[in-house]
Amino acid sequence: MDLREKLYQMFILGTDGGGYKTALQNNLGGIIFFTHDIKSSEQFKSLIKECKLLAKTPPFLSIDQEGGRVERTENIHKKYLSAKYAYEKGLEFLERQSNEIAKELKDYGINLNFAPCVDVNTNPNNPIIGERAFSSKPDEVIEAEKIVVAAFLKNGIIPCLKHFPGHGDANADSHLTLPEINLSLEEMEKTHIKPFSLNNVEMIMAAHLHCTCFDKEKIPASLSKNAISYLRNKLSFNGIIISDDMIMKGVAEYGAANAIETGILAGLNMFIYRNSNSETIDAIELVAQKAQNDKPLSQNIEKSFEKIINLKSKFLNI
Repeated sequence: MDLREKLYQMFILGTDGGGYKTALQNNLGGIIFFTHDIKSSEQFKSLIKECKLLAKTPPFLSIDQEGGRVERTENIHKKYLSAKYAYEKGLEFLERQSNEIAKELKDYGINLNFAPCVDVNTNPNNPIIGERAFSSKPDEVIEAEKIVVAAFLKNGIIPCLKHFPGHGDANADSHLTLPEINLSLEEMEKTHIKPFSLNNVEMIMAAHLHCTCFDKEKIPASLSKNAISYLRNKLSFNGIIISDDMIMKGVAEYGAANAIETGILAGLNMFIYRNSNSETIDAIELVAQKAQNDKPLSQNIEKSFEKIINLKSKFLNI
């Protein structure tokens, strides 16, 4: 595979814009599905089958299926409880619901779920987390997280923990702006980072949050060399670090190509774009072109490609 094809493996794109079909033939890493993609069980399975047939390399077929507020199959399936209420109903209920979610996703052909949300919801005015968090106490979040991760893995679904280094203290929505978390590293470690040290997890999502404990400069953790190095070196995480959706306002001001380049150089392995329009595709192509003559960029693409293929070999039988 050439460098351009290896770079395409680093992206998970949505269907909006329609560029995903050509991108799959160019070796796109995966597709993310949203509620508008899912009209009936048969139609959704057919869409997934089409994506598999178009793909040069077996793709990650992904979804945000947390339950409650964040649930993409809500038009064709009964509603699940959100993390908070499922946890409050007891560990047996949480395990049962997690198995049910995983089996449903597996039946459609999904292999990657951007869940569980392991943020510790310490800010009652948090506009984006709330009931998506299991608890406001880190040890309870970890207790619930272990159950959900085990259920997903047992059913062949790759879980992705989110949103590192912890979105629970935010007072703003990163879809709309770049929230600032102004806590010391000690406080972050004691509460918010704690759930990200689970050792059987293959993927972690980095948040579009400015954490002052990592960077004085206003930069999202998703593009921060300091935050990503901490995850690698301090938490010894060797799996895939993926961005939150790159069209969110918390990161959009960088411009697509610049954000991708900054993320790759910071050590990010994969990027999510909820669309596959010409702007997104053009940005990937621009970075692919630049990487041909940029050694640090090309080396990091090679490293990420290796991690992606290793994970796919483990779960997707490639």
